Amino acid sequence: MTTKCGDSVRVAHPLFQGETGGSTPTSPLQLNIEEIPLDQAKDLNRLWHSRLPQYRTGCRPKQHAWVCFGAIFENRIYAIAIWSHPNSRALDSSDTLELRRMAISPDAPKNTASRMLSIMVKEIRKIEPAMVRFISYQDTEVHAGTIYKAANWFKAAENDAMDYSMAGKRSRPPKPNNARKIRWEYLIK
Repeated sequence: MTTKCGDSVRVAHPLFQGETGGSTPTSPLQLNIEEIPLDQAKDLNRLWHSRLPQYRTGCRPKQHAWVCFGAIFENRIYAIAIWSHPNSRALDSSDTLELRRMAISPDAPKNTASRMLSIMVKEIRKIEPAMVRFISYQDTEVHAGTIYKAANWFKAAENDAMDYSMAGKRSRPPKPNNARKIRWEYLIK
């Protein structure tokens, strides 16, 4: 039996790994949503993310990863999420978190992402009750926004996507990458 490259990073608790018998979850209800280390989330994001396999912490001091989650079944991770303070300077970072990356393995059960969104908001509120606004950006070229609709998020804005690889270099403006972005939000009232 051959092992896919990167399978070792999917083990959630390597010192306490149980016998899995090769079973795979068939429902997102079987997944436990737990905090995981940033390095592990970045490694799995690199394997699974459709457009942005790299996660850089950025230049803004508060932009570092604030919390990372994994969807875990029998000590294997099937999805990850990385949250940080908002990338946009126009958004208040004292009460807002941005879902910077969410990546789902090909063998994860259907609806894993929507379930994760709902649970992560609740878990973040336990850690920091001041967080009342949650945002995420959908790349319309590859995603329909279904996960946000299913988790009761709303469309807050839509605009042309920009390539921010030159961010901070004032010599030339960012270049469009031909995909529109939709900012989704979830507000705690």
